[in-house]
Order: sequence, then structure tokens, then C-alpha cells
Amino acid sequence: MSQFERLTIDDIARLANVSRTTASMVLNGHAERYRIARSTVERVLAVAAAHHFSPSQSARALRSRKSGTLGLVIPELTNFAHASLAQALETQSRVAGYQLLIVTSDDDAQCEADGIVQLLARQVEGLIVVPATNEPSLYLRCAKRLPLVFADRRVADCDIPWVVTDASASVTELVGSLLAHGVEEVVYFGGQSELSPSRDRLAGYRAALATAGRAEGADWVHQRDYRRASGQALTAAWHAAHGRDPQAVFTGSITLLEGVLAELIAQDRLDEAPRLVTFDDHPLLDCLPLPIDAVAQDTAQMAKHSLAAIQAQLAGQTPENVLVPARLHRRGTNAHRR
Repeated sequence: MSQFERLTIDDIARLANVSRTTASMVLNGHAERYRIARSTVERVLAVAAAHHFSPSQSARALRSRKSGTLGLVIPELTNFAHASLAQALETQSRVAGYQLLIVTSDDDAQCEADGIVQLLARQVEGLIVVPATNEPSLYLRCAKRLPLVFADRRVADCDIPWVVTDASASVTELVGSLLAHGVEEVVYFGGQSELSPSRDRLAGYRAALATAGRAEGADWVHQRDYRRASGQALTAAWHAAHGRDPQAVFTGSITLLEGVLAELIAQDRLDEAPRLVTFDDHPLLDCLPLPIDAVAQDTAQMAKHSLAAIQAQLAGQTPENVLVPARLHRRGTNAHRR
């Protein structure tokens, strides 16, 4: 038997010395409609506040078919970009009158499916998903039940609305600035090639090479996943194969950049580090001895458009897909010389 005591409306009614019906009317905001005396209202609310009590959200959802909640599925909360998106969505959802429920998928399709089932069981009114797979069937089934929008990633051959960063354009500008300042060799370290952000970032990288009239080197593009360990392993493997570090490295995420830096520090090569540029920004980059330019995603705008897409679907409207512009945070990489 649980050691914790869970109060009910019956308990609040008894403590406030009113009927269960009166307590329910007050706590569900119907006191004025049923002309319940102000003194009674104040007494019930005071008892409820003293015991940190609120009516069952589940019961209210069953009656109204509105839970006041939205669901967010992201790969992991330790990813700075996804954590920033979750924070922005939580704040904006609260302002819009919703409570945001968050589950993580660890970029695993089954884990993601299980998390979505849990959110549906809690009767969320809409889902915002950073998809872990390119298989549209799971998402299309969900989209028949409630509003759904993809954030940060999109799924091919799927008409579910999406809100993603304009990664191609920003990466083209970032890598192009290196090439314009005399860099001859820019190696690409990216994540899972099947994910839409990976495709967009690689397309931007290759567009920069094409614009500058540079041919892609045979050993320039490497993709694994977005984990720090992969960034470290890719750096070690490239150095072992060539006996040196590349002249410049673009990393497809801040976590891959962490791995590159970890390997350079472990091998005491930080003073001779390649020029580093990255997708995703982080305040800690301002504190490093190396000037690292970064693509800064606008997570506040991504959250705003994702929430608007959910609200549009709830209103029976079809939202447009949105490409959110990114900006470059320059820290003087072009002035850094080996």
C-alpha cells in the first residue's frame, strides 16, 4: 500500500464543510454560473490551495475531450539544439494555454513509437515530433487521430507538415566563407545520412564547393551519427589515414564538434588545430581559445511555427511547411591561421 495520501474532491469538500457538488463546481470554475456564495468559493479555494489540490486532468479531459496538453518527441535532451527547441516550445505552449509533455526517442524508431503511445494515452491534443525514422507509416497513422507536425526534420513522401531550419543555405554560406579566404581543403563530418538535416547540410557543403569551383576530395565526406564519440573517432581515423589533420573541418552538429575537440586535446594537437566551423551554436564556443564560426538555428521561430501548425490543424486548417532562416555566428575563423 502506498505511503502517499492522494486527496480527492470528496476530501476537499469535507475539509471545507461543503457538498461534493459545490466543491466540484468551485474547483472547475463554475461557481459564478451556479451563484455560489463568495465566502464559500474562497473557503473551498483556500482548502484546495493549502493541500496543493487541483481537479483530475484526466477526468476533465474525458468530459471535454480537451486535455490542455501537447506532446513533444525529441531524440535526446542532452542535445543542445533539441533542448533549446523543447525549452522554447514549453514556454510558448504555456502562454497558449497548453502544458507540454516531453518524451525522448534516443533516435530509435521503436523507442519513439513507444513514447508516442504514452503521449496518446494521456490524450494530448497535438504532437510535435523530431522524427527518428524516414518510415512514414507510423506518423501517418498518428496524423489520422490528432494534429501532428515535424520539427527540425522532415520525412520523405509524407504530407505531414514540417518546420525545419534552412540548413542548405546557411551551410553553403559558412563553408563558402572558408573557401573564399584561401582554404583549399574542407572535410565534412556529418551524422546519419538518411536524416533530412544530414542531407540538407551535405547539400549545402557541396553547393559551397561547386560555387567556389572546387572539386570534392575523395576522402572529404564522412558520416556516422551525431554523437560526440563519432566526432572523436572520425578525427582519429582521418589523422591516422593521412598523417595529419585536415586544413579545415565542418562538423554537422555541436556534439560532433565536441568529439573533434576532445581528440585534438587528447593528442595534444589543439595548438595546431584545423580551422573548425560547425552547424549548431553554443555559448561555450565564445570561451574557447579557437575562433569557431557556427550556424545558429532560430529555435524560438521553429517553436513558434510548430505550435502555429498544431493550432491551425485544431482549427481545421492546413498549415504550410516552413523553412526557418538560420544565421551565422562569426567568431573570426577566417583570421585564424595554422
